[in-house]
Formats: sequence, structure tokens, C-alpha cells
Amino acid sequence: MDSKEVIRLQRADYPEQVGISSKTISELIRDFKENDVEVHSLMILREGKVAYETWAAPYAPEYPHMMYSVSKSFTSTAVGFAIDEGLMTLETRLIDIFPEYKPKSKDENLEKLNVHHLLSMQSGKNVSVFSDKAKNHWIKDFFDASWKFTPGDGHWQYISENQYMLCAMLTRITGMSVVEYLTPRLFEPLGIDVPFWEHDIDGIEAGGWGLYLKTEDLAKFMLCYQQRGKFNGKQVIPEKWTRLAQKVHANNSPFTKVIDSQCGYGYCFWRCGGINGYRADGMFSQFGIVSNDADIVFVITAGEINEQKTRDCIWRHFNKLIIENDGEPTPDVKPELAPLDDDLEAAERSPIEKDIEGRTIYLQRNLVLNAAGFPLGMLPIPIVYMSGDRAGNMDNVVLHFNDDNCTMTWDEGDEHNTIICGMDGKARTSPITLAGMNFTAFSTAAWIDEKTLEIHMRPVGGVCMRIIKLTFNGNIVKLSPSSRMTMTDMAENLALDVDTFFPPILHRFGLVAFDQLPGIIDAPVLGRLESEKAVISES
Repeated sequence: MDSKEVIRLQRADYPEQVGISSKTISELIRDFKENDVEVHSLMILREGKVAYETWAAPYAPEYPHMMYSVSKSFTSTAVGFAIDEGLMTLETRLIDIFPEYKPKSKDENLEKLNVHHLLSMQSGKNVSVFSDKAKNHWIKDFFDASWKFTPGDGHWQYISENQYMLCAMLTRITGMSVVEYLTPRLFEPLGIDVPFWEHDIDGIEAGGWGLYLKTEDLAKFMLCYQQRGKFNGKQVIPEKWTRLAQKVHANNSPFTKVIDSQCGYGYCFWRCGGINGYRADGMFSQFGIVSNDADIVFVITAGEINEQKTRDCIWRHFNKLIIENDGEPTPDVKPELAPLDDDLEAAERSPIEKDIEGRTIYLQRNLVLNAAGFPLGMLPIPIVYMSGDRAGNMDNVVLHFNDDNCTMTWDEGDEHNTIICGMDGKARTSPITLAGMNFTAFSTAAWIDEKTLEIHMRPVGGVCMRIIKLTFNGNIVKLSPSSRMTMTDMAENLALDVDTFFPPILHRFGLVAFDQLPGIIDAPVLGRLESEKAVISES
């Protein structure tokens, strides 16, 4: 039995008890809805207490959520511990920790590159965002990458592999993984269960992405920073580091078009444009925000790729959150996030169920997607695009139909999964393992016409829902994949920053590539039904 003490944040009885306006929270949630921002959870702290918390079902307090680049702030914190313990300094050079990568000819840039440059996105290394993490030579990829500028010359470029290299340095210096290193120093004192963190084949954490945390875990972390490293009265994170990490160490304003990303970059924390504060910031709108003026910690998890749109909603209401009142609750105002509109409604059942029941569907492989490193899978691309294991190449799909649900079983590589899909309008839950990660899948299914079965599957912890349509024509099956958020949404937002992904000479072609991306990634795949039902041995 695990006897570990459960550490929960203190709760206010209602928002106004700590001077937070329920009315403003309601207006914020309404703003999210009107701007189609898919929010998964929201937690607001004041005076060290949770003033307000809500989740949009099927998301819930017990499910860890993808953090994307919020992971960087935890890598930064690990570096802060290592510096405080004398294991490294801000001037520690990368090449001194990995001397085997020292080139025969002197590389002036490599001789300069140090911890400070990596933390503040001033390394100068130009690792492609499309670098295939499935190849499992991440360290070599970094050293082999071209130089875009000289480290520390005033330029800035957001490269997630900078934080991976910090994890690699920490692992080599300490002889343990970053999760192992942080567990007694950070996770245990904050009462955070040892988290999953995406890693390479050698167990080195991704650093810049790949961490999964519960909403309250991120709130504890940001509260600890707000309290100058203290948590429940004990010094956890070195106080000096909590001050240093949030300071501006790089002027990023000339190098990004995004308004809220032009206010200065610290040691893996962003300065905020809408308030006097700083934030841990992850793709698809994962934010942990600290106000230096208003004693507010604001945490949100979401599935909105346009992060500036999400932040704009937040800033429109942030400074109105604090109220002066007598501490009484606002009458008849109880804001909460509505459940996500994932579930398919119950529909008339198709007579072909009896013909396809228990028969295996063999799927063709999409050679283009395989060549690009994104084989067809049940996890949407946003979940796996930076993963070392992308799963994919779905095959051996088998459907079984029951009174009010159906099951879908399939293979992806060496992983075999079954989901139960409610056909009565109510989602069923199923544990699944894909791309080496564990999820709880919430799934529904319905016949949208006599020959087409649609399946909705949301792997909670991820940022979006997978949609699969299976169209049957005799023994020929067409599988049409899509996601919500759509690949079109992703492509449009990536195209806004095309200069980040492509060199200038390829900007025009980059825009064309992004325009074509949805049709490539979500291209239908053909399959065939085996002629006979599988015989199940009873021996």
C-alpha cells in the first residue's frame, strides 16, 4: 500500500472568500465559448488557496494532461537545483559535458555554447521542428544541426531541443534521469505523483516537451514560484532561482510576430504582455500564469492551437478578477465549464452489423505518411508529432456489436487495444496504451448512414478527439480519419509563423505545404474484410 501523504492545495469555500469575482469568471468562460476556445480545466488561486476550479467533462482532476512546452519550466527548475547544489553553473559549456562531440576543426560557436544560452533560447542551433524523434539519436541531431547565429549575440530562436540538451547534461552529470532527480527535490515536497515524461531511447527526458501533469500539479508548481520557492512553509525551489528564472534574459521582440511572445524570455518562462507577470507556456494553450501585482496564480489546460486567442480572452478579464467586497458569495452565480460536445447521439442501427461482426479489417499502409514519419493511427497528430514513438499503421480492426455499445479492437505496431464505444449517446471508458503512453479513452459510435460507422475517441490527457469513419461496400472498407481540432486549424496556425519552420527561400513553398497538409495527413485509407469471421477457439 502506498503510504505517501496526499498533499492538496487549500480550498476557499467560494471565490469571493479570497477576493475573486465569480461574475468575472463567468464572463471569462463565456468569452472562451464565444471565441471557440476549447478549455479543459481552469484553476485560480489567491492567498495561497484555490479560489475556483472547474473541468470540462470528460476531463477531470484525476487525469494528467499533456503539458507541451510547460515542460521547459520544469527543466529550468531542475537546472536551478543543480546550480544551487554546485553541480553546474550558468557558464557550464555543453561541449565540456559531451567532449566526444568536439569536432576536429575548432568550432567557435560550440566553444561558447553554455547553460545560459540553452535556457534563454540563445543557443544559435537551428534544429528543425520536423526533426524525426523516432530515429533515437537526439543528441547527435543537435550537434549536427546548422548554426543560425552565434550563441549570445543578441539573437533569439525558440528551439525545444535546447531543453532536451539541458536534460542530457543533467543526466550525465547526476547519473540519473531528470524525473529521478526532481522526485525528492520537487515532486515529493509538492505532493506530485511521479509523472510521465516523454524520453529518448536512453531514458533522457525530452525537456522541452512531453511532460504530463494534473491541473493541480501545475498549480502547486506555479504557487511555489509565486511564493519565492516556498510551499507549505518550507523552502522547496531555491529562492534565488525563482527570481532569476522569471527575469528577462533575452529580447525576443524582433524575432516573433505573436504579440504576447514579444515581452521578453527568461529561463524557460515568458514575460506576459497583458499583466505584470510571467508564465509557463505550452502549445495548444497550456498556461501557468503568475501575477506579480495581484496575488493570482492562474492555470489552464486546453485544446486551442491559437494561443494568442486564448491569452487575449484571459487578459480581457484578468485584472477584473479581484474584487473588494465583504467576502460574501455572489448570488446565483456558479460558473463552470460545460462538458465537451464529443458524444455521438444514438442513431438507428445498420442491418450490415451482422455481416461485419467479428470479421477482421485489413488496412493498406499509406506510404506517403510512413515516409513522412506519421503513419495512420488512433492518436491525433498533435499528441504524437514530437514523440519518439508515434505508433501508427493501424491494422487488424475488428468490430463487435452489442445492445447499446460496440467494441473496436485494432493493432498498431506491437500495441493491441480495445475500446468500448457507447451507441446509446453515452461515452464508455477504456484504458489504452499507444505510442508508449497510457490514456483513458472516452468513446462513442453511431451509424451516420446504412454503410458508414463513425467513431469518436478522446484520449483524455491529450488535447483533441480522434474521429474515424468506416465505410463498407461489400468487402471493401474505406477508413477516413480526422480530428477535432482539425488538421486545417493546425495548418492555418502553423502557416502564420512559416518563417519559424522554413528558411526564407522556402517560405512560399512552406505555405503551399501547410495548405496541403490536411489532405495528406487525413487521407482515406482502403482496407478489406476477411471473407470469413474469425473462429475463436474455446480450448
